[in-house]
Amino acid sequence: MTDDRNKITEAGERKKARPMLFSLCMNLFFAIGKGIAAFFGNSNALMADAGESMSDVLSSFIVWIGIRTSVKAPDEDHPYGHGKAEPLASVAVATFLMIASILIASRGVERLWSPPQKPEYFTLWVLMASIIIKEIIYRYLKYKSSDVKSNAMLAEATHSRSDAITSFMALVGIATSIYGGPKYIAADAYSSLIASVIIAYNSIKIFRPAFDEIMDAAPSHELIEKIKSIAEKVKGVNEVEKCQVRKMGMKYLVDMHVYVNGHLSVAEGHDIAHNVKDAIREGLPEVSDVLIHIEPTL
Repeated sequence: MTDDRNKITEAGERKKARPMLFSLCMNLFFAIGKGIAAFFGNSNALMADAGESMSDVLSSFIVWIGIRTSVKAPDEDHPYGHGKAEPLASVAVATFLMIASILIASRGVERLWSPPQKPEYFTLWVLMASIIIKEIIYRYLKYKSSDVKSNAMLAEATHSRSDAITSFMALVGIATSIYGGPKYIAADAYSSLIASVIIAYNSIKIFRPAFDEIMDAAPSHELIEKIKSIAEKVKGVNEVEKCQVRKMGMKYLVDMHVYVNGHLSVAEGHDIAHNVKDAIREGLPEVSDVLIHIEPTL
């Protein structure tokens, strides 16, 4: 019965990865479209943007796999579950972003040393469409990441925002190259260099919380206080001495020490511990498990 219940829960949790399939398909469409437009439109900035979109495709796939893996039920080899797959996916996204920024910057520098050609007008329309759609994807994934408490999905949302920024910088560079005359034709390459710096900065922003999660860093103080507040309201609890929380994928694991009347029986203390655990999980569905150590108050 427990295995069946776990399978049902796991199947439901896997639905949380579906937004990543939408992101993956859109990124693939834009990577191909912008690559073709950059080739025929003679734009280094747009080619840099296409390269960033291609890294989006790979990162979307990794995040999708990471989220699907992280929601797997605990097994004999992974008694605490598979939640670490989620921050590992975030680290992978950050790595791809950093690599993309380096490649974009190197190509931009290369174009500065070679006589650039004037980009074609139609590349502007491609970029405007990209900016609008990528911003929509960013807002959609950010909303979903907040809903399911997924740092990996938030990382992918940030990746989409960085793509929108890259597209905007490319738009500015190409427009300057086209309308500014021969003196400003190098603006296309300069804009790709600025975009590479922004992408590198976003990769660092993604990496830090993912690394903290892998290292079992404590979550926000507000969450810990909520957990303690719920526990202290349970009948029979005199005090919560210690409350340690760590994130495992999209869920949280809690360890706490609870003080109860020292004259209670073992069975009564056990019942209070169960009541505390049930109250926390009911009040905060993002908490998957609570380990409680009962301390006697004399």
